[in-house]
Amino acid sequence: MLTLVHMEPTTKKKRGILRQISMLFALGVILIGLLTFFSQYTLAISTVRRQTEAFASTVSRETAQAVTEYPAYQWLIHYWHTHPDEMEIEYDVDYKSDTITKEKCELLHKHAPELELKYATEAEIRLLSEADQKLYAEIAYSWLITRVDQIKQSYGIDYLFCVITDDTYKKQFFLFSGADPGAIRGTNYEEVYTLGVDIEVAESQQEAMKNAVATSSYLTDAGDYMDYYSYLDTVAGHPVLIGMTYSLTALNNEVGIITRNGSLAAMAFLIILSLLCLGLLAVLVLIPLKKIQVNIRNYRDNKNSKEVRENLASVQTDNEIGELSEDIIALTEAIDKYVTENNRITAEKERISTELDMARQIQESMLPSIFPAFPERKEFDVYATMEPAREVGGDFYDFFLIDSDHLCLVIADVSGKGIPAALFMMISKIILQSCAMLGQSVADILTKTNEAICSNNELEMFITVWVGVLELSTGKLTAANAGHEFPAIQRKGGKFELYKDRHGFVIGGMKDMKYKDYEIQLHPGDKIFVYTDGITEAMDAEKNMFGTSRMLDALNSVNDPSPETALKTVRESIRVFVKDTEQFDDMTMLCLEYSGPDTINSAS
Repeated sequence: MLTLVHMEPTTKKKRGILRQISMLFALGVILIGLLTFFSQYTLAISTVRRQTEAFASTVSRETAQAVTEYPAYQWLIHYWHTHPDEMEIEYDVDYKSDTITKEKCELLHKHAPELELKYATEAEIRLLSEADQKLYAEIAYSWLITRVDQIKQSYGIDYLFCVITDDTYKKQFFLFSGADPGAIRGTNYEEVYTLGVDIEVAESQQEAMKNAVATSSYLTDAGDYMDYYSYLDTVAGHPVLIGMTYSLTALNNEVGIITRNGSLAAMAFLIILSLLCLGLLAVLVLIPLKKIQVNIRNYRDNKNSKEVRENLASVQTDNEIGELSEDIIALTEAIDKYVTENNRITAEKERISTELDMARQIQESMLPSIFPAFPERKEFDVYATMEPAREVGGDFYDFFLIDSDHLCLVIADVSGKGIPAALFMMISKIILQSCAMLGQSVADILTKTNEAICSNNELEMFITVWVGVLELSTGKLTAANAGHEFPAIQRKGGKFELYKDRHGFVIGGMKDMKYKDYEIQLHPGDKIFVYTDGITEAMDAEKNMFGTSRMLDALNSVNDPSPETALKTVRESIRVFVKDTEQFDDMTMLCLEYSGPDTINSAS
């Protein structure tokens, strides 16, 4: 650690360089400052307005995304608008503790166990009873308002809200409002408005909302504040807008800061005046500085702080140069201490790096890595890869023979990254394989694995899993999906296409979960490809994701590829797409080609 030596201030009165030449610089500061102040002020106003509008647009997009990520958001908005008095809403939900919203989720899950709350469509919701529709609307509202609170607090906005209006724009019906911790939610002025508050607005706000609907967004002054509206959607003939309010005091302060900083930059012209002071600077500054410079260079070469202290002891000027000399002495001594400490830290980092490398080797040794994996078996060909984003990762794959006629395939993605995810991955892999070797159904494998992990999961980590058991003599593949990506299947002579199976809940996410399996009949020449989200979510420098479509294009770019060729083609396509962008998630893939029953082995 770098430790600075504290120097006691000298009691002798200093004749500072700044005081000696301040009168010369003062005239230049005044003249140049007056010339630039007015031009900087005009420029600052337009700059701050553009920055404010860009900032508001970013917040608006994030808020809109929080709303529209619900597939049935239009139904939800209409329901909130038409049933505000019936809603029993829990604001500021804490997901880590038992809440009313959590109880509602559990109740709705009992009534509609197949319903994915986050991804429920309007058609699915309309199949529910009126009571369950109300439950869903209340759950979604509590989730959304908590997210909106986070956005407001993160960006430090005075007011963030969403309203619905009509074609007259004279009233605002509040759908939700973001709040800071401890803020009062109510219907009074300056309180955070709750769902159903209906107020009349000034003409300036009416005009702002009208312009926002026409142009998608609009920024306007409103007394001591600046209002921003962005158009979200039209629901049942009513425009829905996201609004936010800024204090003009803060914006005016920012204008002042930009103006002042721009004016100060003009002081560079004082270099012309500094020519008049060269003589004085040579005597008071340059000669002592030259001696300090020589000692700095000597220290650079020999790293001897004791020699620096002895040489600079003669620099006894009674101004800032003398303090600089003392500071240089203190700095060189501190650097010596820092180098010693840095050497110790470097050695420690090398030790940690060695241990991480050993952890990576241990993790790799747990995954099947010798191909062909079963050279004596002709019924199938399998190939898999795993590339961790860090030294170790949370993804894993596995394949093993349960018996002579049943091959188990597994691919999984643990939440998180690094050492914790790697440890959780190793535990999960062992549990999955142990459950599979018991010869139970695929659904039972996931159910038993979930029970084992949930029994002691204090860190609340979870894992998405796809597992399948292939009957080699018939080609029947029995599989189950616990929140994992859709597999891709290629029929012989055809193209790879996603097989959109039904997802169960993630492993480790909730106790007493039951999983369902399904069957796929594979014929000789058919292939199945499974992967983790690190493949589809790989990003380029512009934050564009590789996506499922590009993955399928890569798989289909080679005519009838072997499993190994298929995986290498996808990986090369990702490399070309992301270019030099750093990998942020583990990338794991597995591909199997079914060749049909081995008549020789079957006969034996």
